[in-house]
Amino acid sequence: MRILNLYAGIGGNRKLWNGDIEVTAVEINPEIAKIYQDFFPNDKVIIADAHQYLLEHYEEFDFIWSSPPCPTHSQLRYNIGFKADRKYKKVNAIYPDMNLYQEIILLSHWFKGKFIVENTIPYYEPLLKGKVVGGHIFWANFFIKNYDIGNRNHRDGTVKSLQKRKQFDLENYDINEKRKLLRNCVEPELGLHIFKCAFKSKQTKLIGGKNE
Repeated sequence: MRILNLYAGIGGNRKLWNGDIEVTAVEINPEIAKIYQDFFPNDKVIIADAHQYLLEHYEEFDFIWSSPPCPTHSQLRYNIGFKADRKYKKVNAIYPDMNLYQEIILLSHWFKGKFIVENTIPYYEPLLKGKVVGGHIFWANFFIKNYDIGNRNHRDGTVKSLQKRKQFDLENYDINEKRKLLRNCVEPELGLHIFKCAFKSKQTKLIGGKNE
């Protein structure tokens, strides 16, 4: 099975996948791409713009996972940086990155395989209905069962605690913002759950329909 893993980061979503799979991972940051390659030496790692790569190569794959950048959609940024009415400097308003919805629409209409688009739960009502599971929101063309991953330990998590939670040891890497890198990492057990849901025999479309 040919899999495309977009905005791959260090590969939290991919960590527990196994079987007869060929994974192509796309990550724009060379330092992060190097870490991913260390953890997954058999995957093909491409340093490129994942949004453009998707448009040019989506037909080559059987399963696509995309995790576009989430800061412009973040509840935390909005609630703490603006809505909380802090006395110190607030964050500036920025446009939500519509690449997220471009990819959902493209995949749901043009792609013949199974796909999943993952993001943070947004501060606004999503423009397309998704499925909230494990502290994330997902858009997919298959049924996603509910799944309890427990405490994600994001807000108060340290690098050490997040490494344990996300099952990655970054101690030997000299890279900035390790905590942010780990926070952006999908929990491996959730990534495996989604992967298994994609290939159940009976599927119900999530986008534009009910997921019950």
